[in-house]
Amino acid sequence: MKGTIQNRDAFLNQIANQLGRKRKTSLQPPVWKYSPQDEVLKGATVDELVEVLKLQCTKIHTELIMSTKATLVEDLQKKIVEFGNGPIITWKDERFEQFGIQPLLGEKLSFEQEEVFEWNPHLGKDNIVKAEQANIGITISEITLAESGTVVLYSGPTRGRTISFLPTHSIVIVPKSTIVPRMTQAAKIIREKVIGGEQIPSAINFITGPSNSADIEMNLVVGVHGPVKAVYVLVEDL
Repeated sequence: MKGTIQNRDAFLNQIANQLGRKRKTSLQPPVWKYSPQDEVLKGATVDELVEVLKLQCTKIHTELIMSTKATLVEDLQKKIVEFGNGPIITWKDERFEQFGIQPLLGEKLSFEQEEVFEWNPHLGKDNIVKAEQANIGITISEITLAESGTVVLYSGPTRGRTISFLPTHSIVIVPKSTIVPRMTQAAKIIREKVIGGEQIPSAINFITGPSNSADIEMNLVVGVHGPVKAVYVLVEDL
């Protein structure tokens, strides 16, 4: 049931009076003299950003595979076999078909007796069980931050967020067109969607490779929380 607000103006006016100032009914965003966050990698080409991403992936223990639409299925198949095949869990996403991956994950799956599960919003928690049992989770990056090697995943009814952290291995397809310099640009993209009235997901996940944990003696262990290994497959889509 939707509630109603009563005596709001009187309440806010009283607070303003107690503070000794006139009540504000609108706010103007600050104008900054310097904006260093906009200067990092400013003017870099997409190919230059790819090189930044490549270097960063070596620092976050994440393999970056360079692929094309023509070789994507083959590259995915090799990595899936290397990871020990299925079970595999994926989003239900039309882009899998656009990239030509559906035959690999569907009726033409060439792996022996391997199960490929597609997230189904009608199955509720059964989806999470499938994600827990999966060896490989496959998702697609919406925005990719070159500076930090971060992929941005939008959750949704057919895009369960657990696919990215419950399976043993994570494969993220990274369209080249999604690469931006850093968090600054990613935040602007999301903000523009909000301002434009576009409905955005309630959960937007920024993921930077597998987890990195170190004990008091600074012994680094990768993949303690979430996937043991993460792979980005960068696809030429421009």
